[in-house]
Amino acid sequence: MHILVFGKDGQLGKAFQKLFFEITERSRDIEIRYVGRADCDLADSSALANLLNHAQPDLIINAAAYTAVDRAESEPELAKAINTIAPKLMAQYAADHGATLLYFSTDYVFDGSKSGSYIEDDLRNPLGQYGKSKAEGEQAIEKVFEGASKGQYAILRTSWVYGDGSNFIKTILRLAKEREALGVIQDQWGVPTAADWLAAVSLDLILDSQWQVRKFTSGIYHAVPPGETNWYELARLTISAALEAGSSLKIDLANIKPIQTVEYPTPAQRPMNSRMSSKKLEEAIAMDADVSKLQRWNMSWADQVRSYVQELVKE
Repeated sequence: MHILVFGKDGQLGKAFQKLFFEITERSRDIEIRYVGRADCDLADSSALANLLNHAQPDLIINAAAYTAVDRAESEPELAKAINTIAPKLMAQYAADHGATLLYFSTDYVFDGSKSGSYIEDDLRNPLGQYGKSKAEGEQAIEKVFEGASKGQYAILRTSWVYGDGSNFIKTILRLAKEREALGVIQDQWGVPTAADWLAAVSLDLILDSQWQVRKFTSGIYHAVPPGETNWYELARLTISAALEAGSSLKIDLANIKPIQTVEYPTPAQRPMNSRMSSKKLEEAIAMDADVSKLQRWNMSWADQVRSYVQELVKE
């Protein structure tokens, strides 16, 4: 099996590299190629088409994206090229050649006005150019496969990703060593998602026990761990876990203050509610009756963050 992974230098791309290293140690029938920006500019449609035709992948994992949320407001065409047009080309290749496409999307396709957790069929209504480009990427993939007789796809929406790279948790830890007080937004809700967890559950959906692509129901799946929180509570948990792990910080918990979104204006508006229900994905994986797969859903976002912070402190 030939696998093509886009976004090798991002947090999710690195998580896939670590995961596939373990898999290829046990299966020699898998050939994997990792692609970064230096290998192929996803804004260049010709270069992408040439790469796909040359690599001839059985599985395409698109962990790459234009993710500069605020900059997208002034670069909408570039965001669209990477987040909409490139996924459409990948989908067309998969549909034409009977391949599988795994595409990662975002909570930003929603406007955040819902009171509860979003499900897959809820109306897309992005607030900014980044969310718009991702929503249009989803729609482009769906349209390509509408009349396709071959191939399959999974669109996994996720939120607040952290892993090997720059992220909110690392920023909080850095600031906690530099400052005695912090103000953190309290009125935006969502679910922190570990890149390692996200990579693992996505493969739980699309690969069988022999690490080969299995038949699954194409469509959109939400992929976040159990629980919910806001940025303020996430910051407090991060600091608490770091202190428990022996980290020397300048700040203490009492000096982390909650603030409102209006006190921290940004060029792009964020959804106030990014909570998503992952029940559909969990049930799809549960049908496989693999205990190790089901165990991933027993670890809450908070437990995963604590473990992540402890590892950062050890480093």
